[in-house]
Amino acid sequence: MEDCGLDSFELLYKGATDRIKSHKSNLNLKEELRKLREETNIDSLRQELERERVKRIDLEQKMNEVLKSRLEDSPPQPPRKQQSPSNNGTDKQQKETWSSRLQKWLYERFGVYIEDFRFQPEESTVEAEEPLSAKRLTENMRRLKRGARPVTNFLRNLSALSNWHSVYTSAIAFIIYMNAAWHGWAIPMFLFLAILRLSLNYLIARGWRIQWSIVPEVSEPVEPPKEDLTVSEKFQLVLDVAQKAQNLFGKMADVLEKIKNLFMWVQPESTQKLYVGLWVAFITSCVLPYKLMGFMMGLYAGIKFFIIDFLFKSCPKLRDKYDTPHIVWNSLPTDPQLKERTNATVSRRLSGSEKVQPVVSRSSLATVPCGVSREEETGRSHSTKKGAFHEIFNLTETERPLPVCENGWRCCLINRDRKMPTDYIRNGVLYVTENYLCFESSSSRSSSSKKNKVIKLVDITDIQKYKVLSVLPGSGMGISIATPSTQKPLVFGAMIHRDEAFEAIFTQYMKIMTTTKPPANPEL
Repeated sequence: MEDCGLDSFELLYKGATDRIKSHKSNLNLKEELRKLREETNIDSLRQELERERVKRIDLEQKMNEVLKSRLEDSPPQPPRKQQSPSNNGTDKQQKETWSSRLQKWLYERFGVYIEDFRFQPEESTVEAEEPLSAKRLTENMRRLKRGARPVTNFLRNLSALSNWHSVYTSAIAFIIYMNAAWHGWAIPMFLFLAILRLSLNYLIARGWRIQWSIVPEVSEPVEPPKEDLTVSEKFQLVLDVAQKAQNLFGKMADVLEKIKNLFMWVQPESTQKLYVGLWVAFITSCVLPYKLMGFMMGLYAGIKFFIIDFLFKSCPKLRDKYDTPHIVWNSLPTDPQLKERTNATVSRRLSGSEKVQPVVSRSSLATVPCGVSREEETGRSHSTKKGAFHEIFNLTETERPLPVCENGWRCCLINRDRKMPTDYIRNGVLYVTENYLCFESSSSRSSSSKKNKVIKLVDITDIQKYKVLSVLPGSGMGISIATPSTQKPLVFGAMIHRDEAFEAIFTQYMKIMTTTKPPANPEL
């Protein structure tokens, strides 16, 4: 009995241990499954698969709609023979491979050029400005002079050809050009000359010494650049460059303003000639053949360049009468000239109204004191932009500008006795009265007359016409006045109406000299 109890107890113990072991293994498996679920994120994968499935269904629906619309739009086609699914699959693969190869080949061949046509926003780059330097300024001036030398040499040679500086060279050029224009070879001749010039430049660049010019070139002495400049030298250098820039900009402004005024009918008689000429050219271009027009224009250009211009340059009076382009261009006004004209007309109207007013109103006549003429009364009322005339120049009230210069002549006073640039040149207005020559400086104030100049007509020892620089306004024309108080004559330059001013000053000067000259001794 005891043996049977022990056997049954062992069996029970083994069964319990087996159950405990199986339970432990189940717990381990559950733990591993939980870890696997956490690592693989099955839920997220399921969600992504669901999304992809929905997208695929949407794409299939869209493709079916597109195919249905195409089938509805396309005409009915005869039924095709059904092919096996294996053949359709191979055809699709072949088409895809051929299309991919074609796209690859096109991109390799033309992809670079297609990339160039992509629109990109333009990058705005700001260049850094160099600081002002005297050394850099002189270097740039020399570079500009060297760069403009070929152009100036070319223009000088053209002018020498037109002026017949060398008779044989101009005659040969005239015969060759007229022959080429007569046979219609003018354009090929110019192209051949350009090729010849480039060929000569190539030989010169290779070391050949070739120099041909109608006008002999004058070699200018080259000054070595100074490393250290004094303050006065730098100041003088800046003044020289500023003067050249001012004159250059003035020339360019005059040309542009004249062209603008020509096309804007500021001076109708000049623009009318251009208008008629354009209509004549338009009608002839519509009627005549282009070959005949080119022939006529070539012949006229040769005759104008070699003969007509030579006659006009040799005979200035002939040019002033018959050279229509020259007359029209010189008669065109610039904007400052137009402003002066309008100011002159306004002042004349005002002065005319002032002269008429005393005649009309009797009350104004009563205010004029006895012994004073009307001219003296109008002279008292004359004033400049900065105050009364007699107060500006410290003169008597009877001194007033002559009627010919009521508004004065704009000019610049060049005092060659002074060395400082501020005292050497002054801009202002020149007046002439019965006894004085008065210069009102534009930089002076109404309360100060230190920079103004008053010259007695009796003290003038010599008066002449003078030309300062052709680049100044009025072609640099001026008037030279010599007095005992100055070592060098005073020059009133840059006068636009120089001849009118000289005539008025010289007439009044001779009138004063004849009236103040002592009578001759009858005994002598």
